[in-house]
Amino acid sequence: MTTPRTVLVTGGNRGIGYAIAAEMITQGHRVAVTARSGHGPEGSLTVVADVNNAESIDNAFTKIESILGPVEVVVANAGITRDTLLMRMSEQDFTDVIDTNLTGTFRVVKRASKAFLKQRFGRVIFISSVVGLYGGAGQVNYSASKSALVGFARSLTRELGARGVTANVVAPGFIETDMTAALPEEQQAAYRNAIPAGRYGQAREVAQAVSWLASDNASYISGAVIPVDGGLGMGH
Repeated sequence: MTTPRTVLVTGGNRGIGYAIAAEMITQGHRVAVTARSGHGPEGSLTVVADVNNAESIDNAFTKIESILGPVEVVVANAGITRDTLLMRMSEQDFTDVIDTNLTGTFRVVKRASKAFLKQRFGRVIFISSVVGLYGGAGQVNYSASKSALVGFARSLTRELGARGVTANVVAPGFIETDMTAALPEEQQAAYRNAIPAGRYGQAREVAQAVSWLASDNASYISGAVIPVDGGLGMGH
C-alpha cells in the first residue's frame, strides 16, 4: 500500500511525462503536471508553466498547493533536444538545452524544497537518459545536461537525506515516443540492434520505475541511477 501523495510531473503533457502522470493517478496520488501547452492525462491538474522562468514556476507551485496541497513528489521530466554535431552546434543550441534540462530542473526542485523541509518528507525523481552516461554523437548538449542530473541528485541526497528527502535518477533508453518515431528508419534499426532486449521500451515501463521510487517501498534508496533501457547502457 502506497501513501497517497501530491505529485508534480514537469512536462507531463506528452510522451514519458504523460505516462508517468497517468501511472501516478492509477496509484492513487494527487497529480499535477506543468506544460507550456496541451494538458496532462484525465484526473490530473494541468498548470501552464515554463521551467525557464522562476516566477512562472513559483506561480505554478502556489496554484498546485492551493488545490492539491504541498507538493511531496517532484518528477523533473521537462526537457528539450537540439541535436547536431559539435562543430555545427551553436552556443544557443548548447545553452538552450542546458537552461531547460538542467537550470529549469534546479528552479523546480529549489521551489519544492521549501515544503520538503517543512514536512520532513520529499521525493525527487530526475528523468535523465542513457545518453547521459553512455554518450551520443551529436548530443553533446543533451548528454551534458542529463549526466549533470546525477551529480544534482547525489548532492541533494547529501544535503537533505537526513530530512526525509530522497533524490534518484531514472535513465530511460530508447522509448517509443514521438521523439524516437521522428528518427530515420535506418537509425531506428541501428539503435534497436544495439539493445540487448531487442526492442524499444514503452513509456509505461519508465513510469512504473518512477512510481516505485516515489512509493513507501523505496524510502531507503537515494542517489541511485535506475536504468530503464533494455540493457543498452550496462555499466555506464
